[in-house]
Amino acid sequence: MSATFDFSGKNVFVVGGTSGINFGIAQGFARWGAKVMVASRSTDKVEAAVAGLRELGAEASGTAFDVRDAEAVTEGFKAAVDFFGGPIDILVSGAAGNFPAKLNDMSANAIRSVVDIDLMGTFHVMKAAHEHLAKPGASVINISAPQAFLPMSYQAHVCAAKAGVDMVTRSLALEWGRDGIRVNSIVPGPIADTEGMDRLAPTPEIKEAVTKSVPIGRMGGVDDIAKAAGYLSSDAGAYVSGVVLPVDGGWSQAGATSVMSKMAHMMDKMMAN
Repeated sequence: MSATFDFSGKNVFVVGGTSGINFGIAQGFARWGAKVMVASRSTDKVEAAVAGLRELGAEASGTAFDVRDAEAVTEGFKAAVDFFGGPIDILVSGAAGNFPAKLNDMSANAIRSVVDIDLMGTFHVMKAAHEHLAKPGASVINISAPQAFLPMSYQAHVCAAKAGVDMVTRSLALEWGRDGIRVNSIVPGPIADTEGMDRLAPTPEIKEAVTKSVPIGRMGGVDDIAKAAGYLSSDAGAYVSGVVLPVDGGWSQAGATSVMSKMAHMMDKMMAN
């Protein structure tokens, strides 16, 4: 990770921060000197993530809760503030659920499961967070997805949920701006070696098609997203709020639409067999 920031003395809470992109963000802030707290549903994953952050030299802790449970989220924030001994300077909200399926094949409960994690989970995290954020100066980052503004086959539930997340981001940038709190979304593009990419591009052929569709010619890495979070939370991003920031090598501008149709065709074949 070549980008260098100084977050010494800063308190960073990463919800959903025990794996994939979100853990990569937690690792970034740990390397940059922050005190880091992570949360997810699995106690085992929390413990493993905390151990990994401590190996980087960070003062780190974790707590387990389900973002669908508003009371549990509230208690999780109390635990974070107890650990930090002060307000939260940087909050990253990244809990998410996804599975590929046609809308007609999904039950109401299946759709609700994604909406409850992605959209309602974001709502619960934001509502519980406000009283514990540094005022002024806090940076809040919601982790969104290209589905928020790019329609994708087999992803209607995620498209709806993540579009809602981005509008929550924009609305809170207005509401919380008067408190000196900045709120932004990061939209990761195709990120290699992540569970999300493996689900949406489950074969080497689909992964190759996705890679070729990225204008800069490669998939991203989790460190690319961490560096974007570092920028948005640093002094360099002090005047940035209400932004939905794609970090995707230009993918959403050029290659996404065409490759999505190819991916849908390949998924049709896979699900038919």
